[in-house]
Amino acid sequence: MPHNKLYKKANYLVNEKSPYLLQHAYNPVDWYPWTEEAFDKAKALNKPIFLSIGYSTCHWCHVMERESFEDAEVAAVLNRDFISIKVDREERPDIDQIYMTFSHVSTGQGGWPLTVFLTPEKKPFYVGTYFPKNYKYGRPGLLEVLKGITNKWNQSRSEVETSAEKMTLMLNSLDRTEEETIFDRDVFRDTYDYFNQSFDVKYGGFGKEPKFPTPHNLFYLLRYFEANKESHALEMVEKTLTQMYKGGIFDHIGFGFSRYATDQAWLVPHFEKMLYDNALLIMAYAETYQVTGNALYKDIAEKIITYVTRDLMSPEGGFYCAEDADSEGEEGKFYVWTMDEVEKILGHDRSEFFIHYYPMTEEGNFEGKNILNLITTSIEIIQENQDIKDQLEVMAKELFNEREKRIHPHKDDKILTGWNGLMIATLAKAGRTFNNPSTIKQAEQAIEFIEKNLTGNDGRLFARYRQGDVKHLAYLDDYAFMIWGYIECYEATFKIEYLEKALKRVDDMVDLFGDEKGESGFYLYGKDAEQLIAKPKDIFDNAMPAGNSIAAYCLVRLGKMTGRKDLVDKAEAMFTYFEAKLNQSPMAFTMMLSAKLFAEEPTKEIVLAGKREEATIKAMIESLNKKYMPFSVVLLNEEDGKLEQINDFAKNQRTSEGKATAYICENYHCEQPVTEIEAFNQLI
Repeated sequence: MPHNKLYKKANYLVNEKSPYLLQHAYNPVDWYPWTEEAFDKAKALNKPIFLSIGYSTCHWCHVMERESFEDAEVAAVLNRDFISIKVDREERPDIDQIYMTFSHVSTGQGGWPLTVFLTPEKKPFYVGTYFPKNYKYGRPGLLEVLKGITNKWNQSRSEVETSAEKMTLMLNSLDRTEEETIFDRDVFRDTYDYFNQSFDVKYGGFGKEPKFPTPHNLFYLLRYFEANKESHALEMVEKTLTQMYKGGIFDHIGFGFSRYATDQAWLVPHFEKMLYDNALLIMAYAETYQVTGNALYKDIAEKIITYVTRDLMSPEGGFYCAEDADSEGEEGKFYVWTMDEVEKILGHDRSEFFIHYYPMTEEGNFEGKNILNLITTSIEIIQENQDIKDQLEVMAKELFNEREKRIHPHKDDKILTGWNGLMIATLAKAGRTFNNPSTIKQAEQAIEFIEKNLTGNDGRLFARYRQGDVKHLAYLDDYAFMIWGYIECYEATFKIEYLEKALKRVDDMVDLFGDEKGESGFYLYGKDAEQLIAKPKDIFDNAMPAGNSIAAYCLVRLGKMTGRKDLVDKAEAMFTYFEAKLNQSPMAFTMMLSAKLFAEEPTKEIVLAGKREEATIKAMIESLNKKYMPFSVVLLNEEDGKLEQINDFAKNQRTSEGKATAYICENYHCEQPVTEIEAFNQLI
């Protein structure tokens, strides 16, 4: 990866593996990674800590680096008055979570780069996000902030330390609820009403720009639709998924979604592409395809899979983190087009045809160039006319081949266990939904990669792999997302080993992240990891669903698959523990609400008895995979004795008279077992 070697002298980051830290290894700032050595030095020299948190594909992190961290004047002040520490938020979500919470509580906002001032004891006393070098955009300049902090540190130390102490106590009290509350079932409806009121009728999505995809909100609305037959919930999902695809947030030439759009119509993206967004969006499109049967959603999901496997999959089968927004120092440069460029590649007549569907102008729609989009185009005409669709695909491929010659944005090629867990879950789900065995195989290869490269000899998961280097004990999210991946791989393959591994990881998760005081919910980092100034136990769904929410969802699902009531009880205890938050602002916790719906809705339990290769079993599985059944669990009893070691009730559900047989139970009663596919389809 190219380092900025403007300054020949490397700082302490030069031996790190994080692409983000390496980007700063040749800054004139004497950066340290997060190590005890840095804090010991701060104590010895009696200096405050300047903590800067970001990630390698973050646009404003690059801006702040160019303006301030490569600047000799700023570096001189930082090196004289502070100990400066750089943290990659993707490698250390534990550190990021604590100080981001401090930012939200003390300023009402957050984001990256996150700039925090700490005492040498790691306690925070002042925070901001992006600071320009000098005052602009209505933001204070970094130089004046540094001067103010230094004066305060030297003249009113006890005041600073008292404030930091108060903030640390506050960070440790946030997860506690003083009184027990009863879960209010109206919360499900209230959450739907919130989305209904904030829904953008014209362009889909919710609220004002910037607009984020937030797929877990769509998961919730799909489940609400299924539970309550509320058709508008589905309409909101469909409108959002269609308009996002039509906008510039989707890369119509190379595929994949950017992180968010800066405008109402989803036209102008913040061009970075993240693995987790694309993973969760594949899941959203696949589920909506199951609900509607609309081939458009399948097409879009398969395009995203094409992008991820082409551009983010490592040769060994794991998935990289992200691609940058910037190339050649300009945001979006890689992705935009002039009319002349398109005409030169496609020729006059063909470019006119292309521009009819992907409108472009001489002035452009983004800094003098064009972001390709379908916002004003009737997508139905393209979908219904195979000839138009084929022609546009051929032209897009020609533009793609030409675009490949451009200088590519930087790729963050570290491999994170949790984000891979999301990708595993979604590839398994999409593979079975679209009847695509090669997609399922990719999920299985990623599992093999994690098991081989990110698992210690004692079975402990690690969080990050890059160039053979493994670092950081895995976090709650890593465990929860991998468990989800195992469950989806079981339902895609019916290999019993995936259920066994999911259960083993659940036991590890309870042991490592459970509350030693006996309260419910899981801590973000393990009891065997570095103990920071606070232990967050969070359920807030940000760009990704919270680890606790996915943990609860997996506990319910696994409990119902295996008949283990203790797992469902653990999830129920989590709902009780977080009840006050769920009642207060449920729209911030939609993944936890999806888990709660799964726990409360009548569950369809389906056991198929017979061999996986049998024609009847295959036909039954295919029928199941096409249907949207969010409150169901499916097991395959191949009568080899393996399933009954995990699930006691399934051992009696066996083939009838040597024929493949399906057992379907719901709402505390079971239907007559069936051996014919027509009868099976009627029952499901």
